Amino acid sequence: MIIALGSDHGGYNLKSEIVKHLESKGIKTLDFGTENATDSVDYPIYGKKVAEAVASGKVNYGIVCCGTGIGISLAANKIKGIRCAVVSDVFSAKMSKAHNNANMLSLGERVIGKGLALEIVDAWLATEFEGGRHERRVSMIED
Repeated sequence: MIIALGSDHGGYNLKSEIVKHLESKGIKTLDFGTENATDSVDYPIYGKKVAEAVASGKVNYGIVCCGTGIGISLAANKIKGIRCAVVSDVFSAKMSKAHNNANMLSLGERVIGKGLALEIVDAWLATEFEGGRHERRVSMIED
């Protein structure tokens, strides 16, 4: 499994923690930037880079971070084939995958702490898409 990650300056610290966490579990990561928390950058650039990697099949999933998780998710969702869910609790993380087949996760560094973020990432990755009646709905989103 390969997971692409990206953030703006407001999500850089959280993204860095997630990268370390995933790599400690033996999961390969591709970091699309940004490179620090001090230089102001534009989140749409990084949301798009990660989304394009997911949509192209270069990676299995994407995780993006900004201050709230909202802006970068909006940018990611502009790419065809992306279903990026902004999540701030474990239940929503599970449901975004089980019911919506989310292929990207968006987290807000200013909204949740590191511990909860890592729980969310683990729960999201461990959850499988249920298919069935949800497949029709996901297809409607794609259309």
